[in-house]
Amino acid sequence: MNINRPTLLLNKEQVIPNIRKMAAKATRHDLFFRPHFKTHQSRMIGEWFREEGVTGITVSSVAMAEYFQEAGWQDITIAFPCNIREYEKIDQLAGKCDLKILVVNTEAVQFLKEKLKNRLFFLIEIDNGYHRTGLDTEDQVGIDKILAVIGKCDLIKFKGFLTHAGNSYHAHDLEEIKNIHRNTLDQLHNLKAKYKGAFPDMIISLGDTPCCSLLDDFDGVDEIRPGNFVFYDLMQEQIGSCRMEEIAVALACPVVAKNENRLEIAVYGGAIHLSKEYILDKAGSKQYGRIVQLNDNGWSAPVPKASVISLSQEHGIIKTEKEFFDQILVGDVIGILPVHSCLTADAIGEYLTLEGEKIDHY
Repeated sequence: MNINRPTLLLNKEQVIPNIRKMAAKATRHDLFFRPHFKTHQSRMIGEWFREEGVTGITVSSVAMAEYFQEAGWQDITIAFPCNIREYEKIDQLAGKCDLKILVVNTEAVQFLKEKLKNRLFFLIEIDNGYHRTGLDTEDQVGIDKILAVIGKCDLIKFKGFLTHAGNSYHAHDLEEIKNIHRNTLDQLHNLKAKYKGAFPDMIISLGDTPCCSLLDDFDGVDEIRPGNFVFYDLMQEQIGSCRMEEIAVALACPVVAKNENRLEIAVYGGAIHLSKEYILDKAGSKQYGRIVQLNDNGWSAPVPKASVISLSQEHGIIKTEKEFFDQILVGDVIGILPVHSCLTADAIGEYLTLEGEKIDHY
């Protein structure tokens, strides 16, 4: 492959098993599988999901919903608090597909109730302890106010409760992930018990890759929405969500300089390609990526004691040992496993398969 700039390589032979494995888990637990497409953001990769029986998807913006609706997806949840300034596009989308949106306040539902011409469903986001957005589980007054605003409106219907246990990404071990998941399930069980009588068709929607990858207790849950699992990354590997060989993307970066005194290699691949997400190694030092050697079958296992230690806008600095340092020449291309594949994929904006095929990206 002729690579002359940062290029995100995609191993389709690993992506497909990642999809298949999560789809099988959803089937095994009688869950509706609504994968979050914000990780890959690709129509073509979306078709790989469709081939595994996926019929409903999650996205993170109205524009992304439009992109996938145009690709033929008809059951879409926008898992981001409703931005009422986009109400016209939301209304247009609701006229074209089965659209579900996320609300966290009465202002949004009141506004939409007055403006919309097409029917849609809404889910109330619950904050499980991640503290990003959403109502506290115990805020029954806030939940009831939202439901009261909707009342008997024919166009806007309550679908259920949705949460994202993003705090699982910061867990240190499996036991901590289990505790986060169990606490989340307990909260959702309580909500279901309170509102199921009035809304017998309501659902509980849960989505995060660590819990969906590692655990098998989904009592009371109706659908799961993991996204990162399609590629995985170093963060997921570190917390145990995946094995290193299940990481399905690597950033190919040209080598532009070497410093023998510091045993550092500079590559064309910086913060605008990898983001500045990092993991900590056993010594507590930041790693912005792990180094792999590219080969005809994709890439090697991570090179021991070789990692990205700093990033500026276009530069990536790799610290290594002399044996590997001496193997690498200026002009070579080496691979970097990303810390957070969602951000890296979004930054690069397209993929190159190991067979040399370009894959689209929203």
